[in-house]
Amino acid sequence: MEIALDIRKSVDENAASYFEKAKKEKRKIEGTKKIVEDYKAKLSSLEQENEKGKSEKKLLHNLPIKKEWFEKFRWFISSDGYLVIGGRDAATNEMVIKKHTGADDLVFHTDMPGSPFVVVKREGKDDGKGRDIPESTLNEAAVFTAIFSKAWKQGLATLPVFCVKPEQVSKQARSGEYIARGAFMIYGQKKFYNPAMSCAIGIYQGKAMSGPLSAIKKHCSQYIELLQGDDKLSDVAKAVNKQLGGVLLGLDDIMRALPASCRIKK
Repeated sequence: MEIALDIRKSVDENAASYFEKAKKEKRKIEGTKKIVEDYKAKLSSLEQENEKGKSEKKLLHNLPIKKEWFEKFRWFISSDGYLVIGGRDAATNEMVIKKHTGADDLVFHTDMPGSPFVVVKREGKDDGKGRDIPESTLNEAAVFTAIFSKAWKQGLATLPVFCVKPEQVSKQARSGEYIARGAFMIYGQKKFYNPAMSCAIGIYQGKAMSGPLSAIKKHCSQYIELLQGDDKLSDVAKAVNKQLGGVLLGLDDIMRALPASCRIKK
């Protein structure tokens, strides 16, 4: 090891100079060690918080979310807070009308084969004053009927959707006619709507909810608008799950909520 000496200083002065330099370097080393230890502590704290977050997400993911009776059907909550349900197929169409339609509810359907029977539920909404269901909810129910009909898959911009009272829906066929499972006869006057195709999906109380854009925007802080298209449903579900970041959602739940064919609006 080489040591540079200042010839203008005595041996003691050179030694004192190196001693001071050594003390300064020691203080620097000690300061550096303290900084390193502080960063180690912060890193450890962040890692613990990260692990805690992961654990909480796993816990939330594993928590059983109560299944509601209407989840076996297509459903959404209207902008005015009304539950709207619809059949997924012939069997659930039958169930919707026979088991889950009250005398004060309203029924929506189309003349296009393969359309769902949709019911606006008044349960819990009757204040005893005989108030009508808001027109905004009726329009949304018409949109809901359209987007889950074959018209959506065919790329139609709209189709006539009618609304009737429950007593107008019957299994009593006309003479010589046969009514298949999931189908019903409609008697009397119909109120018609021509809804524009408008669909979105979001997270509502930990569940995947799809329906008219206006209703989804009202109830979901995060949502994705859907358009008519033929993208693979599993790919759409994965993209929805990624964009919404819903730890409570599963791909199967998302796929069940999607229209039969769709794509994400860019």
